[in-house]
Amino acid sequence: MSGLFITLEGPEGAGKSTNRDYLAELLRGAGVEVVLTREPGGTPLAERIRELLLTPAEEVMASDTELLLVFAARAQHLQAVIRPALARGAVVLCDRFTDATYAYQGGGRGLPNERIALLETFVQGALRPDLVLVFDLPVAVGLARAAARGRLDRFEQEDLAFFEAVRHAYLQRAEQAPERYRVLDAAQPLEQVQRDIAALLPQLLERTHG
Repeated sequence: MSGLFITLEGPEGAGKSTNRDYLAELLRGAGVEVVLTREPGGTPLAERIRELLLTPAEEVMASDTELLLVFAARAQHLQAVIRPALARGAVVLCDRFTDATYAYQGGGRGLPNERIALLETFVQGALRPDLVLVFDLPVAVGLARAAARGRLDRFEQEDLAFFEAVRHAYLQRAEQAPERYRVLDAAQPLEQVQRDIAALLPQLLERTHG
């Protein structure tokens, strides 16, 4: 038995967590086991790595250090949460996964995609998300939403050019593999975004019962 791995991607302020919870409610209402998780994080150890990654500090973190920490957290997350859930047939809804690494460390930091791909294969093997929901919105809108939430984390303090590069990387990945990606307009009112998500439900249920 094999479950369904769905990731929700997008920049700051795109509403990933809210919409992840909404999709989980729809799936559970249809009798599907759902596991909610996030990256970086998802396990106690991986959450400690998340703190290292997100907390502003005086020492500047090297881009390669950041990349390796992201994949260290992911390795733990896969072993402890994601793979066991998929093995028992659950639907895993993950707030960010490796597409975020290509977007933030690749697009934003400028690290070579080839380097990320090597680590992706090393840590994940053949495992890739079955469906990636990309919540897209203008950078200025997303940053305004993030600022309204309170204190900014280490990534949220980056400049506009960084987030423009992140957005471009997400959209480029979606364009390269349209069969696995669905781009949703996150600048719309939440109710419309959730109608767009609900429209995906029949297809998802067919795959969980397939």
